[in-house]
Amino acid sequence: MSRSDWDGRLVPYPSDRADAYRSSGAWSTLTTGRRLHGVAVRFPDRPAVITADATITYAELDRRTDLLAAGLAERGLRPRDPVLFQLTNRLDTVVAWYGSIKAGVIPVATLAAHRGHEIGQISRKVGAVAHFVDSSVVGLVEFARNHAVGHPTIQHVLVADEPIGADIDPGSARTLVERIDRGIDPADVVAFQLSGGTTGVPKVIPRIHAEYWNNAQLYAQRLGWDENTVVAHLIPIVHNAGISCGLHAAHSVGACLVLATPDAPSAFQLMAQSRATDVLIGHGHYQAVQSPSFEQARTHLRHVVLSGAKVSPDLFEHVQAGGVWAGQLFGMAEGMFLASPPDSPAEARQTTVGTPISVHDDIRILEPGTEDVVADGTIGELCCRGPYTIVGYFDAPDHNRTAFTSDGFYRTGDLAAISLIDGVRYVSIEGRIKDVINRGGEKINAEELEALLILHSGIASVAVVAMPDPRLGEKTCAYLVSADGERLSIEEVRDHLARLGVAKYKWPERLEWIDELPRSNVGKVDKRLLRTDIATKVTADLAVSGENYATR
Repeated sequence: MSRSDWDGRLVPYPSDRADAYRSSGAWSTLTTGRRLHGVAVRFPDRPAVITADATITYAELDRRTDLLAAGLAERGLRPRDPVLFQLTNRLDTVVAWYGSIKAGVIPVATLAAHRGHEIGQISRKVGAVAHFVDSSVVGLVEFARNHAVGHPTIQHVLVADEPIGADIDPGSARTLVERIDRGIDPADVVAFQLSGGTTGVPKVIPRIHAEYWNNAQLYAQRLGWDENTVVAHLIPIVHNAGISCGLHAAHSVGACLVLATPDAPSAFQLMAQSRATDVLIGHGHYQAVQSPSFEQARTHLRHVVLSGAKVSPDLFEHVQAGGVWAGQLFGMAEGMFLASPPDSPAEARQTTVGTPISVHDDIRILEPGTEDVVADGTIGELCCRGPYTIVGYFDAPDHNRTAFTSDGFYRTGDLAAISLIDGVRYVSIEGRIKDVINRGGEKINAEELEALLILHSGIASVAVVAMPDPRLGEKTCAYLVSADGERLSIEEVRDHLARLGVAKYKWPERLEWIDELPRSNVGKVDKRLLRTDIATKVTADLAVSGENYATR
């Protein structure tokens, strides 16, 4: 697949809106690589990234990413070449991200947990030319090399901790990066993110230079960050939240990013050592925040942003102990962010996800399945449009026809309502229309998993639903009807999915065998009844034993 094959597969912003965003300053005329270089020139000796193993200054980050960009160009990668990213929270990942962008190539932000089922379809859709992998993940390098065999476009498997371009003269590398930069249009794609996935493999989300860095900078400004801020991040950095609320947001204002891992005790220890002032906590870490290990990280914290699930009054008050400010965030890889304003009252910060971070964002709450706006206080589908919200998924014309309203508002699939507090219109998230399980921040599409499970000859019918989990928020439960009267073990079900190359985080963690699936009066599977059933069973199991209830 050549890069010219993208013609017609990228949906451009309407020209009138694009012109308005440029003239207002909502969009930048500079590329992402140039934005990073400008910050590095302003703050060369300040720390840019701290990990458990290393610290790097802005000047060194700028130099190393120049070298990597030159090394990628030396290997034959060209601007607009898509490169799969399967990388974890390490300094090498930050260097790979910025180095790729400076080379003009486009990171495709897949998950380190993805395997053949997901990677194969995504890589072919975008025409990936290279595959960046993390050698610290067991088996990932071998997987990437096997995946490249016979692939129509992949030419390179790149290991993030290899010294690509390290022997190139820094001055020559900077000259080359500047030449590449002059050939990049700010309207060009800077990165491909992935959707949570409502039908099948996640959809590909194009983000462009003109808006992506600005989107992150607005988040940093919402929280009052500057070059003295120390931002901690625990969830995967290559996720859109990691880029927009962690990496780009911190670096847009010259702040320091403390790049931790999802392991809460070690992350909290690193936060304490680094004197972190701000942190985004995903709902997979809500329980850890209420443990004693969080107290060591609290010492220097000013802001804690909570995201991904409803925030209980107890959690909110626990975070705020000692004068820490607590607020919420709701965002999506498709673009728009809602966040608590710093001066909003505690009631708004605990019960809502705040307001749009840009004055150019438009919000509508629509009656699901229609384009009718509901009254304030009424639950409907959250829809949005603005400079940081995509106008179409990549190469998905059929899906785009239903994912957007007739006047270009993106249908998020989330249920929301407008809450009026002290005269300000805040947004509260009230559930979702999408049939998606949110497992600690990783989205699992129920329909996709059902289609994979039904391929087993021993399964006659299946319904996948979310079951509550005290640590991750939700886990996956599969209700199954046997094809032959025999019940497969959970190990047999997982072996089946492994053979299909399905990422492990999607595998069901509990099986419920029943004689037939319950159906509504119109013949559809009644998942509301199944979700109620499994929630009741999980609650009873925990009350009896408090042990792991999931695998059975």
